[in-house]
Amino acid sequence: MDIEALKQFVQTLAGAAQSTRLYPLGHPLINRQLEICIRHLAPLFTEKNTLRLGLAEGVLFCEDYVFSESNPALAEMTRLLQNLDLEGMEVRAGVTAGELAAFFALAGEGGWQAHGLERTLAEQNVRHIIPLIKEDDPRKVFSRALAVAEQICQDVALSRVPSSDAAAVVVRDMVRSTLSNRHALTALTLIKDYDNYTFQHSVNVAVIAIAVGRACGLPEDQLQILGLGGLLHDLGKLKVDIGIINKPGRLTPEEFEAIKLHPTAGASIVEKMKDIPEQVVDIVRGHHLHYNRQGYPDDLAGRPLSPLVDMAAIADAFDAMTTLRAYRRPVSPRQAGHSMRESAGSLLHPDFLEKFLRFLGPFPVGTAVRLRGGEIALVVAVASEQRQDLRLKVLFDSTGAHLESPYFLDLPEEHLDRIIGEVDPFLVDIDLGQHL
Repeated sequence: MDIEALKQFVQTLAGAAQSTRLYPLGHPLINRQLEICIRHLAPLFTEKNTLRLGLAEGVLFCEDYVFSESNPALAEMTRLLQNLDLEGMEVRAGVTAGELAAFFALAGEGGWQAHGLERTLAEQNVRHIIPLIKEDDPRKVFSRALAVAEQICQDVALSRVPSSDAAAVVVRDMVRSTLSNRHALTALTLIKDYDNYTFQHSVNVAVIAIAVGRACGLPEDQLQILGLGGLLHDLGKLKVDIGIINKPGRLTPEEFEAIKLHPTAGASIVEKMKDIPEQVVDIVRGHHLHYNRQGYPDDLAGRPLSPLVDMAAIADAFDAMTTLRAYRRPVSPRQAGHSMRESAGSLLHPDFLEKFLRFLGPFPVGTAVRLRGGEIALVVAVASEQRQDLRLKVLFDSTGAHLESPYFLDLPEEHLDRIIGEVDPFLVDIDLGQHL
């Protein structure tokens, strides 16, 4: 790495950041500085496609070089990143002076939350500057995903082609959250919002699919494709009569034929979206095809499909089983796992399913259990795929009385026989949202 070129790039970029506070955007001084930035980047991009600029304990760095001696321009760049609540930014090969100018223009407006800035940059087609966002609370990630899913559904309902940018950003955050806290987002899928089933089912399937992919050892880029496919998998249902979708009884043959059209309808929508990988289209088109390829649409039979299709199908089935619908009561995550094993080798990929169930653990997070002493507890953590140790939050004592001060209990794998059965959390009035 050419350290001098790197230092000159950052110094000039910082100078441009400082100048945006003194001059209007488009001023010749700013334009000149940004053009010099681009020139300094050219030799750097011969070695790497991406440069990372960020803060470490408040000190500015770029790649491996730390700017230990600051100056007004570098201090301005540091303040800019701090004000945006960013860890830093990535500058990618192909960046233009116009993109740098757009970034500083938005940053100068102030009042941004980092994810709002990220979405707006994507909407303005600034694709070579990526804000590096501090790790988020899983609930915030989940909430943003619901908002993105709702917007996508609204676009489809209005016959607009949805934007893929916000979806890609939020799926990336979901993947990173799952990699850093393996069960947090998966647990949130158990907190059902039945009034917003369409949006939440899409987000749940994305989250669970990412968990399936992680259990199967997928790299991060494939997890992002899998999560995006999960988020978009059911868009075609928006083209089906809502009365058929929510019908409580058995569908007529004609109604079932209408339902069977939704994967193809969804794929036709997704194919029009920008920068959507073919594997995502496969997931949308093939998530009801089954492992034995005897499902629908039948025109896919015999065609090679991405393994991600079978992973998404597991996620779709798991969320459907654990969700209350007009035509079916939900089951617990543990019960869903038992039922899904009965479909392994026919409807569901047996190897992927076993890895996912091992990932969830013998008593998945969110399962309410009764202990041998009579206490009722909620599973709030599973150690790992290698060790099935549980962390429980004990909510009721041995007499069935609700504890004013619940306590945690660590249960090693060797002592899981202290659990004598499951408890329906709704029957004992356990608010999953409060405890997960």
